[in-house]
Amino acid sequence: METKSIMIVGVGGQGSLLASRLLGNVLLAQGYDVKVSEVHGMSQRGGSVVTYVKYGDKVYSPVIEKGEADAVISFELLEAARCLPYLKKGGKLITSTQQIDPMPVITGAAEYPENLVEKLKNAGADITAVNALELAEQAGTAKASNVVLMGVLASKMNYPDELWQKALEQCVPPKFLELNKKAFELGKNA
Repeated sequence: METKSIMIVGVGGQGSLLASRLLGNVLLAQGYDVKVSEVHGMSQRGGSVVTYVKYGDKVYSPVIEKGEADAVISFELLEAARCLPYLKKGGKLITSTQQIDPMPVITGAAEYPENLVEKLKNAGADITAVNALELAEQAGTAKASNVVLMGVLASKMNYPDELWQKALEQCVPPKFLELNKKAFELGKNA
């Protein structure tokens, strides 16, 4: 199998590490060589967080260059727009419609761009946009929007549901497991 690349992007505190662990567990269970690399700026200050996940028969480097990503999973809308150049032609963009103001918007130096989903579609992106925050709140906590988006991703990948459920059991603390399983299902059915 040729190497596939998925970028998981968001801002600090949105749970990209859990999402990349879930995805990595599912891919490893399918027998792939998997490399995961986390690249982030001021993640504890709400800065951009990017995680690269590459998988295939043999993967030599986790780094994803512009135009190489088969999929971009974004926890925040502006981050989806920022990472669009990394998506390969025909790649899939899955994004939450959540908007978190970056520092230039907070300080008044810039405005948050309007109609981003429409602009991304017009730029040629094959985009699936869901209100992951709302679905996570339905599951019981806003913090599960990362798992909602993993459910959306799972609906587009042909891996057995049991693998995703097992990954959730391995990566999520027991006291939060049922809540996250509900969030995953809401995302898968979105």
